[in-house]
Amino acid sequence: MSSNAELPPLQSLVVFETSARLLSFTAAARELGTTQPAVSQQIRLLEASLGVSLFERIYRGVVLTDEGHVLLKTTQSSLRDLRDVMQKIKHKPKSQRITVATDFAFAAFWLMPRLPEFRRLHKDIDIRIQTSQSEVDLASTEADVAILFGEGKYQGYLVKKLLPEIVYPVCSPKLFEEYSGFRTLEDLVKSPLLRLNADMGQKWVDWEWLFKSNGSRWQPSDSSMEFDNYTLLVQAAISGQGIGLGWAPLLDDYIQSGVLIALSNFSVQSNNGYHIVLPKQRAQTAPVAAFLDWLQS
Repeated sequence: MSSNAELPPLQSLVVFETSARLLSFTAAARELGTTQPAVSQQIRLLEASLGVSLFERIYRGVVLTDEGHVLLKTTQSSLRDLRDVMQKIKHKPKSQRITVATDFAFAAFWLMPRLPEFRRLHKDIDIRIQTSQSEVDLASTEADVAILFGEGKYQGYLVKKLLPEIVYPVCSPKLFEEYSGFRTLEDLVKSPLLRLNADMGQKWVDWEWLFKSNGSRWQPSDSSMEFDNYTLLVQAAISGQGIGLGWAPLLDDYIQSGVLIALSNFSVQSNNGYHIVLPKQRAQTAPVAAFLDWLQS
């Protein structure tokens, strides 16, 4: 059985409270914009459901019974609480939401650690993050802002470069010590190399590109591990299972804290990078403008 099965309809309690406060069915009908017979009918039904009389009918009016006094006190308190809650809901400032679409690596390693600062500055703006393990489909996303990796060529969109692609090998301090610092490219291939698979890595700098940019021919490592998830690759590097490629500034926090060591003498830069991508046809709202100012600061 429902927990509110024995509760009378709210309208009958409103009719009762008005009648009991005014001690007149006629005056209650006037205040409620209805008729005196309709008020009398509501009171009769309420009394029948409770099995008691709530009013004593006297000449030219009514008075409350003991049960009526008890019900009036509770009804007035409950209706007052309801009105207060509804006023608070009605006048509560509506939160402003921004939907941001990006890849999982950028969200996990760059955006999420910095979002508390944005929330502190803009407590009234909610951020919804949409992440994708593969390339974000701009045509199907309803995002207000996209932060995408690539060349920055997005037909029909406003594009601004946020971060360039700067890549260098990274490894754990333990592995760095074990291999005496990886002084040459040949030293790198003696250690297990951690790779992103083609689905994720086709636009990114890979080991082949890094070797070629450093004037050396790519030599596959005897031992390598392949991942389709950059977070897993980073965890493998942190735990000393091999050398991964680190993107600045995604892994800056790990490097500054000493969790990972950057082999920056082998760093390379491409023309790619992370870009802010905005739909041209959508007017920029104040929350989006605030988010973009914060992003670019």
